[in-house]
Amino acid sequence: MDPVTNPFAPGAGTPPPELAGRDDLRETVRIALERTRRGLPTKSILMVGLRGVGKTVLLDRMRDDAEASGLHSVRIEAPEGRSLPAILAPQLRLALIRLSRNEQAKDFARRALRGLAGFAKALKLKYQDIEVGLDFDPEPGLADNGDLEHDLQALLEAVGAAAQQAGTALVLFVDELQYVEEEQLAALITALHRCAQRRMPVVLVGAGLPQLRGQMGRAKSYAERLFDFPEIGPLSEEAARLAITKPASDQGVQIDADALERIIQQTRRYPYFLQEWGKHAWDVAKASPITRTDVEVASIAAVAALDESFFRVRFDRLTPAEKRYLRAMSERGPGPHRSGDIADMLGRKVTSLGPIRNQLISKGMVWSPSHGDTGFTVPLFDEFMRRIMPGDDWRA
Repeated sequence: MDPVTNPFAPGAGTPPPELAGRDDLRETVRIALERTRRGLPTKSILMVGLRGVGKTVLLDRMRDDAEASGLHSVRIEAPEGRSLPAILAPQLRLALIRLSRNEQAKDFARRALRGLAGFAKALKLKYQDIEVGLDFDPEPGLADNGDLEHDLQALLEAVGAAAQQAGTALVLFVDELQYVEEEQLAALITALHRCAQRRMPVVLVGAGLPQLRGQMGRAKSYAERLFDFPEIGPLSEEAARLAITKPASDQGVQIDADALERIIQQTRRYPYFLQEWGKHAWDVAKASPITRTDVEVASIAAVAALDESFFRVRFDRLTPAEKRYLRAMSERGPGPHRSGDIADMLGRKVTSLGPIRNQLISKGMVWSPSHGDTGFTVPLFDEFMRRIMPGDDWRA
Protein backbone atom coordinates (compact mmCIF):
# COMPACT_ATOMS: atom_id res chain seq x y z
CA MET A 1 0.00 0.00 0.00
CA ASP A 2 1.05 3.58 -0.58
CA PRO A 3 3.32 4.73 2.31
CA VAL A 4 2.46 8.36 1.49
CA THR A 5 -1.12 7.81 2.69
CA ASN A 6 -0.09 5.84 5.79
CA PRO A 7 -2.20 7.46 8.54
CA PHE A 8 -0.27 6.19 11.55
CA ALA A 9 2.06 8.60 13.34
CA PRO A 10 4.58 7.19 15.81
CA GLY A 11 6.63 10.01 17.29
CA ALA A 12 7.37 11.90 20.49
CA GLY A 13 4.17 13.82 21.21
CA THR A 14 2.93 13.38 17.63
CA PRO A 15 -0.90 13.46 17.56
CA PRO A 16 -2.38 10.13 16.48
CA PRO A 17 -5.00 10.14 13.73
CA GLU A 18 -7.56 8.90 16.26
CA LEU A 19 -7.27 9.95 19.92
CA ALA A 20 -9.24 7.01 21.24
CA GLY A 21 -10.29 6.27 24.79
CA ARG A 22 -9.55 9.64 26.41
CA ASP A 23 -12.87 11.51 26.01
CA ASP A 24 -13.93 11.12 29.65
CA LEU A 25 -10.73 12.70 30.95
CA ARG A 26 -10.92 15.53 28.42
CA GLU A 27 -14.43 16.26 29.66
CA THR A 28 -13.26 16.19 33.29
CA VAL A 29 -10.59 18.77 32.48
CA ARG A 30 -13.03 20.91 30.48
CA ILE A 31 -15.37 21.07 33.47
CA ALA A 32 -12.51 21.94 35.85
CA LEU A 33 -11.28 24.75 33.60
CA GLU A 34 -14.74 26.21 33.13
CA ARG A 35 -15.30 26.19 36.91
CA THR A 36 -11.97 27.99 37.30
CA ARG A 37 -13.04 30.66 34.81
CA ARG A 38 -16.23 31.23 36.84
CA GLY A 39 -14.34 31.49 40.14
CA LEU A 40 -15.75 28.23 41.49
CA PRO A 41 -13.68 25.85 43.64
CA THR A 42 -11.83 23.22 41.65
CA LYS A 43 -8.66 21.17 41.76
CA SER A 44 -5.69 21.31 39.44
CA ILE A 45 -5.12 18.10 37.51
CA LEU A 46 -1.89 16.14 37.19
CA MET A 47 -1.94 13.18 34.82
CA VAL A 48 0.51 10.43 35.71
CA GLY A 49 1.56 7.41 33.68
CA LEU A 50 4.38 5.48 32.08
CA ARG A 51 6.15 6.47 28.89
CA GLY A 52 4.19 5.81 25.71
CA VAL A 53 0.68 6.22 27.11
CA GLY A 54 0.10 9.51 25.30
CA LYS A 55 0.32 12.05 28.13
CA THR A 56 1.97 14.70 25.96
CA VAL A 57 -0.53 14.27 23.13
CA LEU A 58 -3.40 14.47 25.60
CA LEU A 59 -1.95 17.57 27.26
CA ASP A 60 -1.68 19.32 23.88
CA ARG A 61 -5.23 18.36 22.91
CA MET A 62 -6.52 19.70 26.23
CA ARG A 63 -4.70 22.93 25.58
CA ASP A 64 -6.31 23.19 22.13
CA ASP A 65 -9.69 22.62 23.80
CA ALA A 66 -8.98 25.34 26.37
CA GLU A 67 -7.84 27.92 23.81
CA ALA A 68 -10.86 27.16 21.62
CA SER A 69 -13.13 27.99 24.57
CA GLY A 70 -11.48 31.38 25.09
CA LEU A 71 -9.13 30.52 27.94
CA HIS A 72 -5.54 31.74 28.03
CA SER A 73 -2.81 29.17 28.41
CA VAL A 74 0.92 28.62 28.62
CA ARG A 75 2.59 25.40 27.49
CA ILE A 76 5.79 24.32 29.20
CA GLU A 77 7.97 21.22 29.15
CA ALA A 78 10.18 20.87 32.21
CA PRO A 79 13.56 19.57 31.02
CA GLU A 80 16.18 18.11 33.31
CA GLY A 81 18.57 20.69 34.69
CA ARG A 82 16.38 23.80 34.15
CA SER A 83 14.76 25.75 36.95
CA LEU A 84 11.02 26.31 37.18
CA PRO A 85 11.39 30.13 37.15
CA ALA A 86 13.47 29.91 33.97
CA ILE A 87 10.88 27.90 32.03
CA LEU A 88 7.86 29.69 33.50
CA ALA A 89 8.85 33.36 33.19
CA PRO A 90 9.02 33.66 29.35
CA GLN A 91 5.68 31.91 28.90
CA LEU A 92 3.98 34.07 31.54
CA ARG A 93 5.29 37.14 29.72
CA LEU A 94 3.64 36.01 26.48
CA ALA A 95 0.36 35.30 28.26
CA LEU A 96 0.38 38.71 29.96
CA ILE A 97 1.09 40.52 26.71
CA ARG A 98 -1.99 38.80 25.25
CA LEU A 99 -4.06 39.78 28.29
CA SER A 100 -2.84 43.39 28.07
CA ARG A 101 -4.65 43.71 24.73
CA ASN A 102 -7.96 43.30 26.58
CA GLU A 103 -9.24 46.74 27.54
CA GLN A 104 -10.69 45.62 30.89
CA ALA A 105 -7.53 43.70 31.84
CA LYS A 106 -4.91 46.08 30.42
CA ASP A 107 -3.89 47.82 33.65
CA PHE A 108 -3.87 44.58 35.64
CA ALA A 109 -1.80 42.79 32.99
CA ARG A 110 0.73 45.63 32.94
CA ARG A 111 1.01 45.47 36.72
CA ALA A 112 1.65 41.73 36.46
CA LEU A 113 4.33 42.42 33.84
CA ARG A 114 5.98 44.80 36.31
CA GLY A 115 5.75 42.01 38.87
CA LEU A 116 7.37 39.63 36.39
CA ALA A 117 10.26 42.07 35.92
CA GLY A 118 10.83 42.20 39.68
CA PHE A 119 10.47 38.42 39.92
CA ALA A 120 13.13 37.78 37.26
CA LYS A 121 15.60 40.34 38.62
CA ALA A 122 15.24 39.23 42.24
CA LEU A 123 15.70 35.52 41.45
CA LYS A 124 18.38 35.88 38.79
CA LEU A 125 21.15 35.47 41.36
CA LYS A 126 19.81 32.11 42.57
CA TYR A 127 18.45 30.83 39.26
CA GLN A 128 20.99 32.03 36.75
CA ASP A 129 19.23 30.36 33.81
CA ILE A 130 16.37 32.91 33.88
CA GLU A 131 16.23 34.73 30.55
CA VAL A 132 13.13 36.80 29.85
CA GLY A 133 12.38 40.05 28.06
CA LEU A 134 11.30 42.84 30.39
CA ASP A 135 8.58 45.12 29.05
CA PHE A 136 8.24 47.32 32.15
CA ASP A 137 10.34 48.39 35.11
CA PRO A 138 9.72 46.44 38.32
CA GLU A 139 7.14 47.64 40.83
CA PRO A 140 8.90 47.81 44.20
CA GLY A 141 7.50 45.27 46.62
CA LEU A 142 5.73 43.15 44.01
CA ALA A 143 7.17 39.62 43.66
CA ASP A 144 10.72 40.89 44.23
CA ASN A 145 11.75 39.47 47.62
CA GLY A 146 14.16 36.95 46.10
CA ASP A 147 12.29 34.07 47.77
CA LEU A 148 10.68 31.79 45.18
CA GLU A 149 7.81 30.61 47.36
CA HIS A 150 6.66 34.13 48.25
CA ASP A 151 7.45 35.73 44.89
CA LEU A 152 5.73 33.09 42.75
CA GLN A 153 2.64 33.38 44.94
CA ALA A 154 2.51 37.16 44.46
CA LEU A 155 3.19 36.87 40.73
CA LEU A 156 0.47 34.30 40.04
CA GLU A 157 -2.00 36.35 42.09
CA ALA A 158 -1.23 39.36 39.87
CA VAL A 159 -1.60 37.22 36.75
CA GLY A 160 -4.86 35.81 38.08
CA ALA A 161 -6.23 39.31 38.69
CA ALA A 162 -5.56 40.19 35.05
CA ALA A 163 -7.25 37.02 33.81
CA GLN A 164 -10.20 37.69 36.11
CA GLN A 165 -10.68 41.18 34.71
CA ALA A 166 -10.64 39.73 31.18
CA GLY A 167 -13.35 37.21 32.10
CA THR A 168 -11.05 34.29 31.38
CA ALA A 169 -8.62 31.99 33.18
CA LEU A 170 -4.93 31.23 32.83
CA VAL A 171 -4.15 27.52 32.48
CA LEU A 172 -0.60 26.30 33.02
CA PHE A 173 -0.01 23.19 30.91
CA VAL A 174 3.24 21.62 32.15
CA ASP A 175 4.73 18.39 30.81
CA GLU A 176 7.47 16.24 32.42
CA LEU A 177 6.70 17.81 35.79
CA GLN A 178 8.67 15.10 37.62
CA TYR A 179 11.89 16.85 36.57
CA VAL A 180 11.10 19.96 38.67
CA GLU A 181 13.02 19.94 41.95
CA GLU A 182 10.86 19.41 45.04
CA GLU A 183 11.73 22.82 46.54
CA GLN A 184 10.44 24.48 43.37
CA LEU A 185 7.40 22.18 43.28
CA ALA A 186 6.63 23.33 46.80
CA ALA A 187 6.67 26.96 45.65
CA LEU A 188 4.35 26.16 42.75
CA ILE A 189 1.94 24.28 45.01
CA THR A 190 1.88 27.17 47.49
CA ALA A 191 1.18 29.69 44.73
CA LEU A 192 -1.65 27.60 43.26
CA HIS A 193 -3.09 27.06 46.72
CA ARG A 194 -3.15 30.80 47.36
CA CYS A 195 -4.82 31.44 43.99
CA ALA A 196 -7.47 28.83 44.86
CA GLN A 197 -8.08 30.47 48.25
CA ARG A 198 -8.49 33.88 46.59
CA ARG A 199 -10.67 32.40 43.80
CA MET A 200 -8.16 33.63 41.25
CA PRO A 201 -8.64 31.91 37.87
CA VAL A 202 -5.23 30.22 37.66
CA VAL A 203 -5.03 26.44 37.37
CA LEU A 204 -2.46 23.78 36.50
CA VAL A 205 -2.93 20.85 34.15
CA GLY A 206 0.25 18.82 34.26
CA ALA A 207 1.67 15.47 33.26
CA GLY A 208 4.50 13.33 34.55
CA LEU A 209 5.77 9.90 35.42
CA PRO A 210 4.09 7.95 38.25
CA GLN A 211 6.59 9.13 40.87
CA LEU A 212 5.11 12.62 40.53
CA ARG A 213 2.41 11.80 43.09
CA GLY A 214 5.00 11.08 45.76
CA GLN A 215 7.09 14.11 44.81
CA MET A 216 4.10 16.43 45.19
CA GLY A 217 3.23 14.91 48.56
CA ARG A 218 6.77 15.31 49.83
CA ALA A 219 6.91 18.89 48.57
CA LYS A 220 3.69 19.87 50.39
CA SER A 221 1.67 17.55 52.58
CA TYR A 222 -1.63 19.10 51.46
CA ALA A 223 -0.94 18.51 47.76
CA GLU A 224 -3.29 15.52 47.69
CA ARG A 225 -6.17 17.85 48.59
CA LEU A 226 -5.21 20.43 45.97
CA PHE A 227 -4.74 18.12 42.98
CA ASP A 228 -6.44 15.22 41.25
CA PHE A 229 -4.06 12.59 39.90
CA PRO A 230 -5.78 10.66 37.10
CA GLU A 231 -3.69 7.70 36.00
CA ILE A 232 -3.15 7.36 32.27
CA GLY A 233 -2.54 3.75 31.27
CA PRO A 234 -2.94 1.46 28.27
CA LEU A 235 -6.12 1.86 26.27
CA SER A 236 -9.11 -0.38 26.77
CA GLU A 237 -9.44 -3.18 24.21
CA GLU A 238 -12.26 -1.31 22.47
CA ALA A 239 -10.28 1.94 22.29
CA ALA A 240 -7.13 0.15 21.11
CA ARG A 241 -9.05 -1.48 18.26
CA LEU A 242 -10.56 1.89 17.31
CA ALA A 243 -7.10 3.52 17.31
CA ILE A 244 -6.06 1.05 14.59
CA THR A 245 -9.24 0.38 12.59
CA LYS A 246 -10.62 3.91 12.22
CA PRO A 247 -7.54 5.56 10.66
CA ALA A 248 -7.20 2.59 8.31
CA SER A 249 -10.87 2.54 7.32
CA ASP A 250 -10.78 6.30 6.73
CA GLN A 251 -8.27 5.47 3.98
CA GLY A 252 -10.43 2.62 2.65
CA VAL A 253 -8.27 -0.11 4.21
CA GLN A 254 -9.54 -3.00 6.35
CA ILE A 255 -7.69 -5.23 8.79
CA ASP A 256 -8.45 -8.89 9.48
CA ALA A 257 -9.73 -9.71 12.96
CA ASP A 258 -6.81 -12.03 13.80
CA ALA A 259 -4.33 -9.41 12.54
CA LEU A 260 -5.92 -6.81 14.79
CA GLU A 261 -5.79 -9.16 17.78
CA ARG A 262 -2.10 -9.78 17.14
CA ILE A 263 -1.40 -6.02 17.17
CA ILE A 264 -3.32 -5.66 20.44
CA GLN A 265 -1.31 -8.51 21.93
CA GLN A 266 2.08 -7.24 20.76
CA THR A 267 1.55 -3.62 21.82
CA ARG A 268 -0.11 -4.33 25.20
CA ARG A 269 -2.52 -1.57 24.09
CA TYR A 270 -0.01 1.25 24.71
CA PRO A 271 -0.86 4.16 22.36
CA TYR A 272 2.68 4.81 21.13
CA PHE A 273 3.23 1.14 20.28
CA LEU A 274 -0.13 0.94 18.52
CA GLN A 275 1.02 3.71 16.20
CA GLU A 276 4.35 1.95 15.59
CA TRP A 277 2.71 -1.37 14.73
CA GLY A 278 0.02 0.32 12.65
CA LYS A 279 2.64 2.16 10.60
CA HIS A 280 4.72 -0.92 9.87
CA ALA A 281 1.73 -3.17 9.18
CA TRP A 282 0.51 -0.62 6.62
CA ASP A 283 3.92 -0.41 4.96
CA VAL A 284 4.30 -4.22 4.80
CA ALA A 285 0.83 -5.00 3.42
CA LYS A 286 0.50 -5.23 -0.36
CA ALA A 287 -3.22 -4.53 -0.36
CA SER A 288 -6.32 -4.38 1.85
CA PRO A 289 -7.10 -6.19 4.08
CA ILE A 290 -4.05 -6.25 6.33
CA THR A 291 -3.48 -9.86 7.37
CA ARG A 292 -1.94 -11.58 10.37
CA THR A 293 1.04 -12.52 8.16
CA ASP A 294 1.52 -8.82 7.42
CA VAL A 295 1.49 -8.07 11.15
CA GLU A 296 4.02 -10.80 11.92
CA VAL A 297 6.44 -9.34 9.38
CA ALA A 298 5.67 -5.82 10.58
CA SER A 299 6.41 -6.80 14.17
CA ILE A 300 10.06 -7.44 13.30
CA ALA A 301 10.36 -3.98 11.75
CA ALA A 302 8.45 -2.33 14.63
CA VAL A 303 10.70 -3.86 17.29
CA ALA A 304 13.80 -2.82 15.33
CA ALA A 305 12.48 0.75 15.03
CA LEU A 306 11.79 0.90 18.77
CA ASP A 307 15.24 -0.47 19.56
CA GLU A 308 16.88 2.18 17.40
CA SER A 309 14.93 5.15 18.75
CA PHE A 310 12.36 4.92 21.55
CA PHE A 311 14.41 2.52 23.67
CA ARG A 312 17.93 3.33 22.51
CA VAL A 313 17.87 7.06 23.33
CA ARG A 314 17.08 6.16 26.94
CA PHE A 315 19.64 3.34 27.11
CA ASP A 316 22.43 5.59 25.82
CA ARG A 317 21.98 7.99 28.78
CA LEU A 318 22.83 5.26 31.29
CA THR A 319 26.11 4.55 33.04
CA PRO A 320 27.47 0.97 32.93
CA ALA A 321 26.32 0.42 36.53
CA GLU A 322 22.82 1.65 35.70
CA LYS A 323 22.66 -0.64 32.67
CA ARG A 324 23.60 -3.62 34.83
CA TYR A 325 20.90 -2.69 37.34
CA LEU A 326 18.22 -2.51 34.64
CA ARG A 327 19.49 -5.72 33.06
CA ALA A 328 19.12 -7.47 36.41
CA MET A 329 15.58 -6.10 36.67
CA SER A 330 14.76 -7.36 33.19
CA GLU A 331 15.87 -10.88 34.08
CA ARG A 332 12.85 -11.10 36.37
CA GLY A 333 10.38 -9.77 33.79
CA PRO A 334 8.40 -6.54 33.41
CA GLY A 335 7.99 -6.02 37.16
CA PRO A 336 7.72 -4.21 39.45
CA HIS A 337 10.29 -6.08 41.53
CA ARG A 338 11.50 -6.02 45.10
CA SER A 339 14.75 -4.10 45.44
CA GLY A 340 16.16 -7.01 47.43
CA ASP A 341 15.52 -9.40 44.55
CA ILE A 342 17.38 -7.10 42.15
CA ALA A 343 20.29 -6.87 44.60
CA ASP A 344 20.40 -10.67 44.83
CA MET A 345 20.63 -10.87 41.03
CA LEU A 346 23.69 -8.61 41.17
CA GLY A 347 25.23 -10.23 44.24
CA ARG A 348 25.13 -6.91 46.11
CA LYS A 349 23.54 -5.50 49.24
CA VAL A 350 20.41 -3.41 48.79
CA THR A 351 21.99 -0.44 50.56
CA SER A 352 24.99 -0.41 48.21
CA LEU A 353 22.65 -0.15 45.21
CA GLY A 354 20.62 2.72 46.65
CA PRO A 355 22.55 5.49 44.85
CA ILE A 356 22.21 3.72 41.48
CA ARG A 357 18.48 3.24 42.00
CA ASN A 358 18.09 6.91 42.95
CA GLN A 359 19.96 7.99 39.82
CA LEU A 360 17.65 5.86 37.68
CA ILE A 361 14.62 7.43 39.36
CA SER A 362 16.05 10.92 38.72
CA LYS A 363 16.58 10.04 35.06
CA GLY A 364 12.98 8.86 34.79
CA MET A 365 13.94 5.26 34.02
CA VAL A 366 12.38 3.57 37.06
CA TRP A 367 9.91 4.43 39.78
CA SER A 368 8.81 3.02 43.11
CA PRO A 369 5.15 1.88 43.12
CA SER A 370 5.47 1.12 46.85
CA HIS A 371 8.21 1.02 49.45
CA GLY A 372 10.96 -1.36 48.39
CA ASP A 373 9.56 -1.97 44.90
CA THR A 374 11.10 -0.83 41.61
CA GLY A 375 9.37 -0.76 38.23
CA PHE A 376 10.27 0.34 34.72
CA THR A 377 8.78 3.64 33.55
CA VAL A 378 9.12 2.51 29.92
CA PRO A 379 6.80 -0.35 28.89
CA LEU A 380 8.51 -3.37 27.26
CA PHE A 381 11.92 -2.09 28.37
CA ASP A 382 12.67 -5.41 30.05
CA GLU A 383 12.48 -7.13 26.65
CA PHE A 384 14.74 -4.48 25.12
CA MET A 385 17.35 -4.91 27.87
CA ARG A 386 17.48 -8.65 27.24
CA ARG A 387 17.91 -8.02 23.51
CA ILE A 388 20.64 -5.41 23.81
CA MET A 389 22.53 -7.17 26.63
CA PRO A 390 22.09 -10.86 25.81
CA GLY A 391 23.80 -13.71 27.62
CA ASP A 392 25.35 -13.49 31.07
CA ASP A 393 28.26 -11.10 30.51
CA TRP A 394 26.40 -8.37 32.41
CA ARG A 395 26.76 -10.42 35.61
CA ALA A 396 30.54 -10.07 35.59
